[in-house]
Amino acid sequence: MQQKPRDRGRQWLRHGHPRTPPGDGSDVAPWLQRAISLEVPGLAHAVVAVAGAALGIGVWRVVSGGYALFPNGVVGWSFALLTGLIVGHLVALGRDRWWGGTGSGAALTMAILLLYGWTPATLVSLAVVVLVGAARRHSWRQALRHGAVDILGIGSSALCLAAFGTRPSVEHPWTPAEWSPSTLPEVLLAAFAYLLVTRGLLWYLTAPRQEGLPTVARTALLRQGLIAVALLGISPLIVVVAAHTPLLLPLFAVPLVALDSALWIARARAEEQLRDPLTGLANRQWLLERTWSALDEADRLGARSALVLIDLDRFRSVNDTLGHLAGDRLLLQIADRLRTALPHGAEVARLGGDEFAVLLPLADSPTSAQRVARALVSALGSPLDLDGLTLELEASAGVAVFPDHAGEAEGLLRRADVAMYQAKRDRSGVEVYEATRDGNTPDRLGLLGDLRRALDAGEVELHYQPKVNFDGSVSGLEALVRWVHPERGRVPPDEFIAIAETSGLMPRLTDYVLETALAQVARWRSQGLSVPVAVNVSPRDVHSPGFAGSVAARLARHGVPAAALQLEITEHVLLEDPQRAADTLAALTGHGVRMSLDDFGTGYSSLVHLRRLPVSELKIDRSFVARLAVDAEDAEIVRCTVDLAHSLGLFVVAEGVEDDETWERLRDLGCDAVQGWLVSAAMPPAETTSWLRTRDGVPPPVERTPPVLRGPGGKGGTRRSHGQPAR
Repeated sequence: MQQKPRDRGRQWLRHGHPRTPPGDGSDVAPWLQRAISLEVPGLAHAVVAVAGAALGIGVWRVVSGGYALFPNGVVGWSFALLTGLIVGHLVALGRDRWWGGTGSGAALTMAILLLYGWTPATLVSLAVVVLVGAARRHSWRQALRHGAVDILGIGSSALCLAAFGTRPSVEHPWTPAEWSPSTLPEVLLAAFAYLLVTRGLLWYLTAPRQEGLPTVARTALLRQGLIAVALLGISPLIVVVAAHTPLLLPLFAVPLVALDSALWIARARAEEQLRDPLTGLANRQWLLERTWSALDEADRLGARSALVLIDLDRFRSVNDTLGHLAGDRLLLQIADRLRTALPHGAEVARLGGDEFAVLLPLADSPTSAQRVARALVSALGSPLDLDGLTLELEASAGVAVFPDHAGEAEGLLRRADVAMYQAKRDRSGVEVYEATRDGNTPDRLGLLGDLRRALDAGEVELHYQPKVNFDGSVSGLEALVRWVHPERGRVPPDEFIAIAETSGLMPRLTDYVLETALAQVARWRSQGLSVPVAVNVSPRDVHSPGFAGSVAARLARHGVPAAALQLEITEHVLLEDPQRAADTLAALTGHGVRMSLDDFGTGYSSLVHLRRLPVSELKIDRSFVARLAVDAEDAEIVRCTVDLAHSLGLFVVAEGVEDDETWERLRDLGCDAVQGWLVSAAMPPAETTSWLRTRDGVPPPVERTPPVLRGPGGKGGTRRSHGQPAR
């Protein structure tokens, strides 16, 4: 029976990463993963208390029985010197241990345990811990914890020896002369018990609580385990030398320190693979491993997990202006702010550059994850101090939620990335992933291929919507793209234009529109119809090298004067590379092409942009025009916009005009021209030609029936075409 996608996703989660080969530990049983992630309250205090009690009882029994606590003579002093050399090595490392005491000190402790028993071994272990803790001063709590764990590990090893009837002491050491082939399993079992108890307890006491071990951590643990086995394998050799030539014991410091250093190298390499070297945050590999574990747990509980991807806006300008060292210091402040602003249970990682990710292992809903993302973005938006310079950075964040948007870690990260770039484009701060806006889904990738083939076959059409002055004359036409898919039918322009913008097909689409529009303008001019046509261009087009030259070449090839072409742009052209955009726009206006600022009033409209953009026309967005007659605030915004544009010498067009009252109000406010269904819908070329001939006094072949729209309340209403001044 074929599995459903949801079932396959669950199976994928339960068995780990699909690219991870079996047998590497990634297929750990769920009960073992939950045992590893289990947090036992008060475990640290219990370990210290039990170890202290065991040590006290052991010392009391030895002293009360009149036995020695440690060997004297040459053997005792040789062991003391070897212990001092090991302590000096550990202090020289200058940093706290990662996995604890499995190292040279453990090898020495194991040797003394085999030779003299539990009490002398614990005294050596305590000597190492106390001396290292005293040298570091700040590590007393850690030293106490490690010492207690070592005591319990030595105790478990001593119990294994006792099970075989071996109870060595200072007075009756277990010398190699008493060993036999049956001794090997006994020694191996004692060493294994020591490793198991110390590693297990230190993991529960010091490791972060999470489901299972990341692959990198498993690899590092295996590498350290092999080195630990090598270290403990030296223990019987130490016993042999101590029994026959104790003066040579200090020489064991050389192999012990060498293997201990190899242990530290293994630790450092593992950390480098899991941590970002600049900020100390987790890196991408750790994030993916941790996300897999979180998704597995969320799937088991029937809950949601969320991933928030955060990217700083225009951070490159900081590096370019202040230098990379200043940028690094700024990233350190950003990392600190993210740590401080994290909600309980969330984890943060740096993916590279100025990109960060926050994992929410459990999220109530996409809305709650979006609230967390907004709080993080807000925390990053407050002023930062950099060498006395106050900086205010903005950030954009994308949110993807399991299982709503993806069923595996890499998919969740990709879709959070899509949402983040959508937030950047819309300047909205935070966006939750929407499949309809993702050009990477199989359905949209199929639509992208169909669009590319439609452009090659010339199946994409241009319709033209008039812009009319209040005296009834035509001020121009706007070319609008229309595509009828052979199977899907009419595809909304917003949908396939968004696909083109996110896929790199936008320059191809712009070339197609320019070529088609200029060819149509040339045909109209040959028929005596001279009317300028406006074409929308995207920021990517303006930032493309040679764009101005290619437009000029097309005008020349079609024999169309530059004044017959108008390019409609938005303020977003200045957000990514202002200098390149300014150079391209200056070159276009230098060729005589007129520029129009579209969608004014939305996004980040400002006087600065109006001054920097060489536009001759300003178009008021339909969102303000639609409620002009009923909303006093919108009416005031339109009035101020018209006055501002006229003061700068700009021609003003209102978009989305659909009723007589709005027409009248716009005329009273001093607007220059209108565009919308009241004038005419966008028309195919042949119908546009008939419409233009009507306005030029040439009788049209057939009068077009105005479109019927649904008015308020669901009633049909006929929009008349304003060919003459409004009554």
